[in-house]
Amino acid sequence: MSRILIVEDEAIIRSALKRLLERHDHRVSEAGSVAEALALEPQGFDLVISDLRLPGEPGTELIARAAPVPVLIMTSYASMRSAVEALKLGAVDYVAKPFDHDELLETVARVLHRQASQQGEPPDITEPGGTRQPMIGNCPAMQVVYTRIRKAAPADVTVLIQGESGTGKELVARALHQQSRRAHAPLVCVNCAAIPETLIESELFGHEKGAFTGASAARTGLVEAADGGTLFLDEIGELPLDAQARLLRVLQEGEIRKIGSVETRHVDVRLIAATHRDLQSLSKTGEFRLDLYYRLNVMQIDLPALREREDDILEIADVLLEKACRRHERDGLRLSRAARRTIRDYPWPGNVRELENALERGVILAEGHLIHPDDLGLAPTPQPPGRSPAPAPAIAGQEEQEAGDEEDLSLEDYFQHFVLEHQDQMSETELAQKLGISRKCLWERRQRLGIPRKKSPRRNTG
Repeated sequence: MSRILIVEDEAIIRSALKRLLERHDHRVSEAGSVAEALALEPQGFDLVISDLRLPGEPGTELIARAAPVPVLIMTSYASMRSAVEALKLGAVDYVAKPFDHDELLETVARVLHRQASQQGEPPDITEPGGTRQPMIGNCPAMQVVYTRIRKAAPADVTVLIQGESGTGKELVARALHQQSRRAHAPLVCVNCAAIPETLIESELFGHEKGAFTGASAARTGLVEAADGGTLFLDEIGELPLDAQARLLRVLQEGEIRKIGSVETRHVDVRLIAATHRDLQSLSKTGEFRLDLYYRLNVMQIDLPALREREDDILEIADVLLEKACRRHERDGLRLSRAARRTIRDYPWPGNVRELENALERGVILAEGHLIHPDDLGLAPTPQPPGRSPAPAPAIAGQEEQEAGDEEDLSLEDYFQHFVLEHQDQMSETELAQKLGISRKCLWERRQRLGIPRKKSPRRNTG
């Protein structure tokens, strides 16, 4: 049972709020001013809910004097600018009066949950800009992930991270690196699917001058660049077989040889790999080397999809929304109750990346201080697996109607039709050129739309 201190000078509002919170199993104390609140020793509570305007000192005085206890500020709609100032001073959140009961209870629950979870904090990640950001979420599946990170990071073993696209595999790789003995050395991140097959070996292992047409100077590969540190290979399932053989030698012997060179050199690299594909199944079809799979899978970390993290979705949304608000200078913008419900119930096939995009749209499109469901721009919720919509009754002229619909295909429909029709005759590079997009963009759309990439037949090297 949480202890909450209400600081409000209007007795009617104070008693109504107390009854509401007590009905939901909170123990509540009351104060009518900052002085009265301090007399009750606010550090002994789990949460302080304070009106902004009070007799004597304003409610924001409690932010520092109640620390580390979080302070939730209440303010009127006419004082939104003051609420934003309160957030800048360190208030954990604000609620607007007259407040909606459900929204208030949801905000209180979120703040208390965040406080309770700090005892088992997820690992911090230092982002490329130098900002430290903890991994978000405390659901049981993520607690398993955090435990694996803490145990695997200092062990200096190869790690295979598995999970759908957009679940945060690179964040896990950064956490492993930053908690390892190699944290002072470089972390080199490579998306194997974003580099053309003809260049991937050169990018990874380097080449000598004149090794092939266009090699006008010697080049150091990314594996060598990670010497002493960590190499993160994202989407390793897309790595061509020849490059897989070279990578296996790095893992077994710690040796690399540049393209066009007869000399080998030793490297000390920790490898972290990630994929959304089943590498063991790919090895049975000859698309991935089984010996490389076993070398990679010393320690496995499985990332849950966002739809499997119900308790975390709104917490992640709040953090991403705060970042989007800072980018677009929309301080104080919040999700409406309906928007929060939409976010909680949506299946998120694109995972955290899709959630981040939806919130970005919401920040840009919202009018006023609330983001509504329409602002998020989410498609209607798909039918659950195994359930298909009832077929439409046959009508005269249906074939003509369908032919007409073909001419009105969406961009994604056009992309899907074009790729499926031409991928047997074209390489990935040619497909991307015809569609007018980069090879990386082609790969990302394949993942989003679930279009598998055609593999060229395995070459006979014997």
